[in-house]
Amino acid sequence: MTEGNAVERALRDAAPHRLFETVRDVLSREHGARSAELLMADYASARLQPVTAQPFTAESVSAYNGPEGRAFGSQEPHVVTQEDGVTVHLPVSVRGDRLGVLSVHYAAGAYGPGLLGPLRDAAAALAHEILVADRDTDVFLMARRARRLTLAAEMQWQLLPGRSCSRPEYDLGGQLEPAYAVFGDSFDWSASADHLTLTVNNGMGEGIDAALLTSLAVSALRNARRAGLDLADQASLADQALYGQYQGRLHLAMLLLRFSLDTGEVDVIDAGSPRLWRLRGGAVEQVPLEAQLPLGMFEDTVYTVQRFRVLPGDRLFFLSDGVYDVLSPAGDPYSRHALARAVMNTRLLPPSQVPRALLEELAAHRGGIEAADDAMVVCLDWHGRPGTEPDRS
Repeated sequence: MTEGNAVERALRDAAPHRLFETVRDVLSREHGARSAELLMADYASARLQPVTAQPFTAESVSAYNGPEGRAFGSQEPHVVTQEDGVTVHLPVSVRGDRLGVLSVHYAAGAYGPGLLGPLRDAAAALAHEILVADRDTDVFLMARRARRLTLAAEMQWQLLPGRSCSRPEYDLGGQLEPAYAVFGDSFDWSASADHLTLTVNNGMGEGIDAALLTSLAVSALRNARRAGLDLADQASLADQALYGQYQGRLHLAMLLLRFSLDTGEVDVIDAGSPRLWRLRGGAVEQVPLEAQLPLGMFEDTVYTVQRFRVLPGDRLFFLSDGVYDVLSPAGDPYSRHALARAVMNTRLLPPSQVPRALLEELAAHRGGIEAADDAMVVCLDWHGRPGTEPDRS
């Protein structure tokens, strides 16, 4: 049995709440590690929270700075050598979804470069098992919390597919704010062999009412998508579900998109906001779309599909009204110019880090004033399918 298989076997046999302890024991026994620590990214993607027997009993570290933050941000191992030993910080990620960092400590002289491969394998295996274990234990979900979530935020975060995703054709990242009290904004994605389906939602209302509205809409869209319905029928089914429940009292604005991985052609339905922006060749512009009625506003609304094309190198931004309607302390709106500047300032960051960076610029524009609405940013980098020539017409 190979070393990698030994770690995977040990993790499969471990109780869900003891995954980290199992990895730590294997690293100590098989690879001479002195100790290890697992840190989970918090809901705001701002802190790395230690996994401990009891939550909130150990100090968190920055997700941006320091050696742990460097490993988390770059998604590459970061090795720190000191007089008393070596610490290897490894990203814990699944298909681009950044979960946290595994820090492995060695006594002086006990670490060699040949250990890096097995350590990376152990971190990758741990990431996969954490996703499975979240169905059966709260240990890792509790470790992500820098403070208590509101009930509405708990519902919204449970709806999400993840916070980032990577495939050869694209990279995706998304973030909701305020992370511990979000209520109406949400996003969802699903990939098949030939398509990526992406929805970004902005539900009206506050608190539990907004969370329930969004939960119903996302569930209806998933139900329709998994039944094999086309994009227009997916929107219609969700529209009928919301109208049947609320009779037009509450509704939900949505962008629903389906990307062809082969050609970059995009089918899209714009049911109100959020808005779509594109960075192409150094220019930032809003993608013109025909606004249709939000989901659930009226009975039996008919939705029609528009089309546009993305090219390799395009970066798309999906923003809720909590971004573009925010005001400064002087009452100045977050203008198109400010957004374009923020987009250009973050152009060198990967999509997994862009939403957090944009939302921090938004907080600076508010001048420390608490947000009046929740905000959502989703960033998509389009690479195109390798071996296919894009049609630039």
